[in-house]
Amino acid sequence: MAGPGLSDEELLEALRQAVAARGAVPAEFIAAARNAFAWHNIDAELAQLTYDSMRDAEPALSTRTEAASIRALTFTSGHLTIELEVGTESLVGQIVPAQTALITVQPMTGAETEAQADEIGCFSIAPIPAGQFRLRCRYGAGLETVTGWITL
Repeated sequence: MAGPGLSDEELLEALRQAVAARGAVPAEFIAAARNAFAWHNIDAELAQLTYDSMRDAEPALSTRTEAASIRALTFTSGHLTIELEVGTESLVGQIVPAQTALITVQPMTGAETEAQADEIGCFSIAPIPAGQFRLRCRYGAGLETVTGWITL
């Protein structure tokens, strides 16, 4: 007897069922949980969404002066602002203050892609990421800024 009222065979069967139940969790739930807790660089600064043209009537401190695109987003951190315009086939962005940077698109699931920001901070991402994603911006002497998760 392995326990009160259970034979060794019954206990082994209960353990098999418990292990099998672990496989019942959908793979996308497991990936989302890992991504939520796997912040690879704790030193990265978080850029919060401060303007969304679908939500806000007027941008608070935006540098935009031209007509609005389909959708405009602004992410702000202590050192950097990332402005995005959502087009029909791509995202066009600019880093303020203007500087070169490596922009990594990090989808909740799937492979990461990269875009290079030029010396005036402009970059383009095509195709538009599907589902939830965030942007990681590496600039200066090892500085990093990460946006919050967004879905377009």
